Amino acid sequence: MSQLARESKVKDLVEKQKFNQKEIIEMTDPQIEYYHWLYFEDSAYDYM
Repeated sequence: MSQLARESKVKDLVEKQKFNQKEIIEMTDPQIEYYHWLYFEDSAYDYM
């Protein structure tokens, strides 16, 4: 993941107040991508 993409996803997670800054800094890129997907990305199943 690019640094810009990581910063954007970290910012979204901090603003959503799901994690504090210290927790997110310690996460790996795949963990950040997972939590961003979990909280921000819509699924087709959300609309069924």
